[in-house]
Amino acid sequence: MTGHLGRFARFAAVGGIATGIQYALLVLLVKGWGMAPTPASSIGFALSAMVNYLLNYRYTFHSDRPHGPAAAKFGALAGTGLLINAAIMHWLVGAAAPYLLAQVCATAVVLFWNFIGNSLWTFGAQLQRP
Repeated sequence: MTGHLGRFARFAAVGGIATGIQYALLVLLVKGWGMAPTPASSIGFALSAMVNYLLNYRYTFHSDRPHGPAAAKFGALAGTGLLINAAIMHWLVGAAAPYLLAQVCATAVVLFWNFIGNSLWTFGAQLQRP
């Protein structure tokens, strides 16, 4: 796949790995340690973001930018994504939604936030390459 569709497919595959890490930590922290879902989700999100950055840098966007500026931009977007994730989790769990369903909804919103932001801002110079 080439162009934006191929990039989105690679982004979703990388995101699937990061999401798996986030969900595993979420369930472990909620079920194993009795943590509330919103902070557990936030911890999983933060830790999985590191894997997400490295894989997106190399695999999704084939970036040749220095890590410093790219990581700073990625971190700013991920930080905003973390706030979006936490707000959705807090709101849905507070409305009695099961925490895993709430996480699925948060993940869907943050997926598009991250793809658009990383495509246009973090790794924007690589948009011409598949």
